[in-house]
Amino acid sequence: MGKFKSGFVTIIGRPNVGKSTLMNHLIGQKIAITSSKAQTTRNRIQTVYTSEEGQIVFLDTPGINRAKNKLGEYMLNAAENTLNEVDVILWLVEPTTFIGAGERYIIEKLKGVSTPVILVVNKTDTVEEAEIFKAIDTYKEVYGFKEIVPVSALKSRNMDELLKTIFDYLEEGPQYYDGDTITDQPERAIVAEMIREKALRCLDKEVPHGIAVVVEQMKDRKGGNIVDIDAMIICERESHKGIIIGKQGAMLKKIGIQARKDMERLLDAKVNLKLWVKVKKDWRDSEFLLKNYGYHENGS
Repeated sequence: MGKFKSGFVTIIGRPNVGKSTLMNHLIGQKIAITSSKAQTTRNRIQTVYTSEEGQIVFLDTPGINRAKNKLGEYMLNAAENTLNEVDVILWLVEPTTFIGAGERYIIEKLKGVSTPVILVVNKTDTVEEAEIFKAIDTYKEVYGFKEIVPVSALKSRNMDELLKTIFDYLEEGPQYYDGDTITDQPERAIVAEMIREKALRCLDKEVPHGIAVVVEQMKDRKGGNIVDIDAMIICERESHKGIIIGKQGAMLKKIGIQARKDMERLLDAKVNLKLWVKVKKDWRDSEFLLKNYGYHENGS
């Protein structure tokens, strides 16, 4: 057996390119939340992959998009700081020859970092092989990637090759986490993200990204395998509050039922979940409220 390698890897890419799906398939568990909306991944959820060869700690950065408000600026800073801290950057793109403004913005940011970048062409299951080669050629011209790996995160294609390539760029190092650790995010933070994910999915386009979730209480019940969780969904407007609660509380109930299923799998216990909805106007532009809801300058 070779030397044990370890290091930190971040996955970047435009929203909806499949970052969370890739992460979940590499780790084999659902940790990063997935939704078709931009900016669903807020915190740098660290997931951990451990094998005989070594350990990869994934930092899932918020998306690199131009900032529109304080929350946007915070997320952009968190993402850009990460690029210089990690050992390898995986840039996830779709198999297309069109390089849009979002990609060009990322290319500009990458030119300022010395970290090795591996281009991961995702969604290869959606196009003919010839299209994949064309996409690879197009991207080769715009940046000096160390490696280019085509994959399908959804179909788990070429995952082994991707892991092997990542390990090629990691040094010999310690095991940072126990072998059975999948994430270092406190359970409370993951539970909050699960509720946020379900809310975004159930509400579709009716309520934009102006929701946060605060888990106010999470405790094991004495003498039984039950966890009591009280959580608050924060939104920006009274009209949003009505939509989130729904007719006779139907929407809030739906969000709660779906989130509870995920939580029970995560915690391996029965979950008694109570949800409330509260309006805090313009929380995304308030430094104090951002910190209060767990968004810190260092991106954690």
